[in-house]
Amino acid sequence: MQGTLLILGAGGHGKAVAEAALLSGIWKKVAFVDDRWPNLRTVFGLPVISNIAGLSDISSQWEAAIAAVGQNSLRQQWLKVIRTAGLASATVVHPSACVSPSAVIGEGTAIMALAMIGVDVSIGECSIINAHTTVDHDVRLGSFVHLGIGVHLAGGVQIGSNVWLQVGCCASYGVVVADNVVYMPKTVLSSGCT
Repeated sequence: MQGTLLILGAGGHGKAVAEAALLSGIWKKVAFVDDRWPNLRTVFGLPVISNIAGLSDISSQWEAAIAAVGQNSLRQQWLKVIRTAGLASATVVHPSACVSPSAVIGEGTAIMALAMIGVDVSIGECSIINAHTTVDHDVRLGSFVHLGIGVHLAGGVQIGSNVWLQVGCCASYGVVVADNVVYMPKTVLSSGCT
């Protein structure tokens, strides 16, 4: 059972977490749990073996699980399901990420490709630090935070819980962001642009 990981959510972020987990060398066996099961049986070449409600029925066969969905409130609900099933809440770090040994990373957090986590950073549980994101020295992140691709936080920034900073957000030194904020820079193009 050692090195076995269930990923809750077989969407795009779930696939990225699965790849990071396998590349890390820590996880030898990875499978998905997704509410599209049993119609959905395979994603990214990995099996989908249950829906979320069935997690407790299969938990004894697995070491740990991670909630891999971008929506903060849903990730929070799924963390409760993981704990109720008696599974450890896994933290997954892509091997290309640069994480300071002094950083404190909460359980259930995913740190994606080429992210940089600086000295004396603190990250709450079940957060997403996406690809190419910079979390510089002395930053404090609450739990259930989602930092989108290319977010850059300068030293001393404080981010509350349940915050979503979307693609390309930047925060200068010492900025404080309250709980439950969703922010998207005005320069980001949306899917309706031509």
